[in-house]
Amino acid sequence: MVNFDMDGEALVKVGQFIPKAETGHDFVINEEAIVWTWTYAEIPCATCSESCGPGFRQTPLDGQPICCFNCSLCPEWEISNKMNMKHCMKCPEDEYPNKEKNQCVPKVVTFLDVSEPLGMAPICVALSCSLMTSLVLCVFVKFQDTPMVKANNRALSYTLLISLTFCFLCSLLFIGHSTAITCLLRQTIFVIVFTVAMSSILAKTTTVVLAFRLTTLGSRGRMWVQSRVSSSVVIICSGIQVILCGVWLGISPPYPDRDAYSEPGQIIIGCNEGSVIAFYSVLGYMGFLALGSFTLAFLARNLPDTFNEAKFITFSMLVFCSVWVSFLPTYQSTKGKAMVTVEIFSILASSAGLLSCIFIPKCYMILLRPDRNTHEGIKNKVISSGRNHSGSLPHHSYQRHNQF
Repeated sequence: MVNFDMDGEALVKVGQFIPKAETGHDFVINEEAIVWTWTYAEIPCATCSESCGPGFRQTPLDGQPICCFNCSLCPEWEISNKMNMKHCMKCPEDEYPNKEKNQCVPKVVTFLDVSEPLGMAPICVALSCSLMTSLVLCVFVKFQDTPMVKANNRALSYTLLISLTFCFLCSLLFIGHSTAITCLLRQTIFVIVFTVAMSSILAKTTTVVLAFRLTTLGSRGRMWVQSRVSSSVVIICSGIQVILCGVWLGISPPYPDRDAYSEPGQIIIGCNEGSVIAFYSVLGYMGFLALGSFTLAFLARNLPDTFNEAKFITFSMLVFCSVWVSFLPTYQSTKGKAMVTVEIFSILASSAGLLSCIFIPKCYMILLRPDRNTHEGIKNKVISSGRNHSGSLPHHSYQRHNQF
């Protein structure tokens, strides 16, 4: 409609809609035929709000017409890639929104890789410590007939050193892309070899306590310090852990898992522990053995120093328990590669603590103080130690040395 000065008006055709025409040609407007009044200098807006661009959505205003809205930024993990979208779309699991939230981009698959420094450092430490443990084992085998090695139960020392070597090496299973096999092996091997180590330490402390408190020459108590008893302690304690691991693997074993939500922009490849109760049960049993070893070693700490390694075991158990007590809350509060790194660090630190506290002092005596690693040197130390503590020689102290 066009208005004239003489209060006249006329209808003017400015366009048409052709339903049967092709898309894009069905609605035709002749803009030159349109005449606006002096009130409008340009085409009036058909809505009362500005258009919402990509990354935003239309939010209706209460009490306002449907054409009135606010533009709201899309929520987390959602995007909008068109103008004036009423709802945002969620990105697929393997993608995440970009900063503008107008398109989804692929997530980066990540895991503790061998090629990165965070993965290379534990490998170097594990290999170095396992090599050092093997050297200590060679020293004990070479000097197996010396009093220092005999006095501390050679079989248990060999078992403990071999298990510590595997403790260092089992940390390598936690590095790299997780598979079904590595997820099954890494936790079970770790808890079993650590249980063998804890059982060996428990057997050593039990032997020391029984040898000095329950036995006298010719008594029936001597049978409790024989090698069969210490071997039985290791076998029984380790067997219980094997049964627990078997139940764990039978009920709900660990399996590979993809965590797409812990870290933005990343898909973390790792292992799900399966049954959380079973996982913490095997850890709790290992902690129970450590607590038992610490208690016995603490009770035997004041026995004669020459044959007694209870002080060294006490310090090693303090280190072991400190590492794993701090591990639990830290493990729960970390995510992704940091969680795996924390567990690897705990394995290496606790194993190194056992090796350092128990065997390094013995290697020092064997290699650097050979004069004190003889029957005559030990006998003189026993006499000196006994007189310093009680004014007389401890009864049967030197003879008990040969029982180990």
